[in-house]
Amino acid sequence: MLLLVSMLILNTVTDALQVIGGSVTVVRGGTAVLPCKVVDTKDKIDQISWQRLTKGKPLKDNFFTILPSGPQFVNGEDDRFKFIGKLTDKNGTLQITNVTLIDEGTYTCIFSLYPSGNHKTDIRLDVQVPPVTSLKDYHPTLGSEEVALVTCTAAGSKPPAEVRWRTGTLAVRTTTNSTFHADGTTTTVSSLFGVPTREINNHSVQCVVTGPALLKEETLSVYIQIHFPPVSVIISERSSVSFECVTQANPAADITWTRSGQLLPESGVSVQGATLLFQKTTSDLNGLYQCKASNLYGKKQGYLFVHFYSGSCRVCWVLLGLLLVLIAVAAAAVFYLYKSGKLLSLLSSEAERPSPEMETLPTRLSTAEASEMR
Repeated sequence: MLLLVSMLILNTVTDALQVIGGSVTVVRGGTAVLPCKVVDTKDKIDQISWQRLTKGKPLKDNFFTILPSGPQFVNGEDDRFKFIGKLTDKNGTLQITNVTLIDEGTYTCIFSLYPSGNHKTDIRLDVQVPPVTSLKDYHPTLGSEEVALVTCTAAGSKPPAEVRWRTGTLAVRTTTNSTFHADGTTTTVSSLFGVPTREINNHSVQCVVTGPALLKEETLSVYIQIHFPPVSVIISERSSVSFECVTQANPAADITWTRSGQLLPESGVSVQGATLLFQKTTSDLNGLYQCKASNLYGKKQGYLFVHFYSGSCRVCWVLLGLLLVLIAVAAAAVFYLYKSGKLLSLLSSEAERPSPEMETLPTRLSTAEASEMR
């Protein structure tokens, strides 16, 4: 009867006793706290033992023990583990720093109590890995067939990251693939496909990566680059002595100025970027200038004919003055003749006078008259 009463008391105490643990999630490289505490008991603690079954330890092993004399490692020391509980508080909590993927698994906390015996709980440790994100722009050349434009990669994440695109009104197609690795991580690759045209060149798109291991979403922006040769060359007059060579090309075209296929004159003219600049306006700089725009994909030319007049033309001004005087005298004479009526008389007599052609025109003679003249 005494033994039966003792067993009933012991069962009642055991039913009330609890070992509290819980699951833990940590980002790789971080610090994890493995909670373990026994409550609702007045039993004496002999020791607290820790076991683990992890990726690095596929067979369950005892690795840490907490005794009244202090904590100690079992089967090898690992300084990343530290006892942060308190034996008198029946708290056996452990801390692990610099957590790695091989630390992921199940940890068992075992309380050895007197007189009730051993009591335990399992703590699950999950390790997350943020992705390594990157963008690749393929820089395709102009074409009419669909090609890969940009690829966004979220590499080595755990759990898998989500990758999506913000493309606005751009007409593109998206493909997404995932690769699972032996260490439990996943690489997600998403690509944009489209026809490489000049219209989509320099169009902004964003790759948005989200996942539990990220504190916030990551946005990677890129301007789509379509490579093409210089389309055309336009020479724009910036002033009377400066001319700019303008073209559209990707990558940007290199601009070269020459005169009649030769090098530019050593003095009087210079090039600033794409602009041809004349420091003087003398006739020795006259000629045909060529602007050549080129990149890896092709080249285009534009031409500029320059003609400067040397000095001031004093003879021209004198001749112009004489011409104006002659015009004024002629106008005055015509006005005088018109007012005196002589202009009409001259016009009438000129009209009645036979023309020189009529005066010299030979007269056709009859046959009889011709015989008499003989």
